[in-house]
Amino acid sequence: MNFTDKKILITGGSSGIGKALIAELHRRGARSFAVIGRDESKMQDLTTAFPEARFILLTGDLADPGTAKASVAQLRQSWDSLDILINNAGVVSAGPLEDISDEDIIAMQNINVTGLILLTKHSLPLLKASKEAAIINVSSGLGLIGMAFYTPYVSTKAAVKQFSEALRRELDSRSIHVMTLYPTATDTPMMQSANASGMDSPETVAERAIEGLMNKAIEVVMGGEKMLENRQLNVEAPLKLDEKLRGGYQAMRQRATGHRSM
Repeated sequence: MNFTDKKILITGGSSGIGKALIAELHRRGARSFAVIGRDESKMQDLTTAFPEARFILLTGDLADPGTAKASVAQLRQSWDSLDILINNAGVVSAGPLEDISDEDIIAMQNINVTGLILLTKHSLPLLKASKEAAIINVSSGLGLIGMAFYTPYVSTKAAVKQFSEALRRELDSRSIHVMTLYPTATDTPMMQSANASGMDSPETVAERAIEGLMNKAIEVVMGGEKMLENRQLNVEAPLKLDEKLRGGYQAMRQRATGHRSM
């Protein structure tokens, strides 16, 4: 895939994995980006970080159901097609379920799932106007293996997985490739409040993701052999995985305590 003339729309592109994806695509020749985000000043920083690129900055909160439709309508004023949609925006609030506020649970569903689905829906006509279109949906390793103390977040990322699978099959006759990215713990602002170590860099995740896109992969799973082994065990013998994880119960609880990025 040649990225030189590709028009790319990304959510959550002002920091973390999203910004690293912009950097990786820019390194490979991409110059046309549209970014949807809540913080206009952070998005403006992208124009300084990548002076050769052309940015359309769309301020909006995907928790608001109207943002997706309005953003695409605004984008249509400049672009008549879209080559790559990257649904990267996400929020997290962790801890024992009874301690997570109702407001955080609703916001996670609205941003991580509903906003993603609505933006994809409204972007499809522009994607169908491209000769070589792709969608990257950013899920999480927790969308593959449900972990304690992340229950509402896990449910949103599992929903992204299933949405991607269904959409890929729905678009089978179209020239739109659908890929799902499953990062594990990544050293981003979203993880600053988590008690975690040994994280991937966002640059590593971005490089793997774009390599996967170029190879027409339908999924890119981070986490190495351990993740692959646990994923297989979770499918074939989930109670055995429960037993395996039980020994790290307190560590998981400690890691999740106070982990909130909304």
